[in-house]
Amino acid sequence: MTTRQGNLLTDHPELYEARFPDPDRLAARWAEDRLRHHGAGPRVLDLGCGTGRDAAHLHAAGRRVVGADSSEAMLAHARDRHPGPEYVHADLRGFDLGERAFDAVVCLDSAFLYAHTNDELDGLLSSCRRALAPGGLLIAEMRNGAFFLGRTELLDAPAVSRFTWEGTAYRAVTTLHVDRAAQLLRRRRVWTADDGLPPTEQHSAWRLLFPQELRYALAAHGFTVLALHDGPGPRTEPPWREGDPEPGATADGDRLHLVARLAAS
Repeated sequence: MTTRQGNLLTDHPELYEARFPDPDRLAARWAEDRLRHHGAGPRVLDLGCGTGRDAAHLHAAGRRVVGADSSEAMLAHARDRHPGPEYVHADLRGFDLGERAFDAVVCLDSAFLYAHTNDELDGLLSSCRRALAPGGLLIAEMRNGAFFLGRTELLDAPAVSRFTWEGTAYRAVTTLHVDRAAQLLRRRRVWTADDGLPPTEQHSAWRLLFPQELRYALAAHGFTVLALHDGPGPRTEPPWREGDPEPGATADGDRLHLVARLAAS
């Protein structure tokens, strides 16, 4: 089979939103709830903002939001479809937004885990520290590396998904495997469509961070962990409800939720 290389959803943000419609803006609502719970000020950096939906939700909640992403296609879509925030190009593994100071950095949907190496993770956390005002918050939700210790249900067989957008039917076959040496969850996804174009093959990966490893890295960069748990959160069961208190420090589920505060001085 001849395939094109690329990222169908990142290169075509309108397809991303069709595949993941998210009408309730669950991740953004969870982030806003945590911002209020922990008394964050109004200035928010949405790091890895993608199509801008979450940034726009935070903006509508009264935040002064800057959305940052490394994909120019995503940023162009965000400016056109989800106005309100300011959108800027930045690589989360190392960025400098100048003299701006934010009250919180929000990093949703496993964007945090695109820092694959220790140097890249240090670059991410150093950049967040530089961007935050003293006492600022780091709020993130991501896949949980500890989930894959002896668990194989997400790895045993390919997952197939389908959706239709503007009359074209799309089908994705997704295979996950754990690269233990690199400590990465690698994903191979092959997209086909009934429009006659060749299939598109996409490769991506997430860092598998373990909870105690994450605590250690955060402490090294001046952060105190306020909450680190597997649920409830925007993509977990039982469902998260606005106003829920932080649960205990459990970490057996697929998703990990983080709230950390930068030292006040």
